[in-house]
Amino acid sequence: MKLNALMKNAAWLGLTDAGVDDAARLPAWLRALLKQAQALVLLGARLYVAQVFWLSGLTKIRDWGTTLALFQDEYHVPLLPPELAAYLGTGGELCLPVLLVLGLGGRFAALGLSVMNVMAVLSLEEIAPAALAGHQLWGALLIGLALWGPGRWSLDAWMARRR
Repeated sequence: MKLNALMKNAAWLGLTDAGVDDAARLPAWLRALLKQAQALVLLGARLYVAQVFWLSGLTKIRDWGTTLALFQDEYHVPLLPPELAAYLGTGGELCLPVLLVLGLGGRFAALGLSVMNVMAVLSLEEIAPAALAGHQLWGALLIGLALWGPGRWSLDAWMARRR
């Protein structure tokens, strides 16, 4: 008896696969609402993270001399020469957010930005706690997008529906 109650609680908390089957028992209107809510949250995550990286890329191309100096003196990207790291980082910050916003190659864009996010943290000798918290938030959102994809409101989903 106690084991049965424990399993129900575990399912309710999402600790087992039983919760997946329970979703089928929800009323159709609630399932539809949850699908739309999930699409909205995934779109919001895509837009938020893309804006962060896009604006960073724009800042880098506005003053390329300063960008090269930062990659030479401040950002110590492992295994890459500073100039190449500057070009690749700036290119990634300008291309991957566009893909993420469109939801085109959404998982690829999320994984690419995740790598950039990790490299940004690792390349700094010191990082302020507030900056680290921002990188952690962006990393969590990007991991979610990589795992669940860009959602129903994306070009990836639109192309999948057309097949």
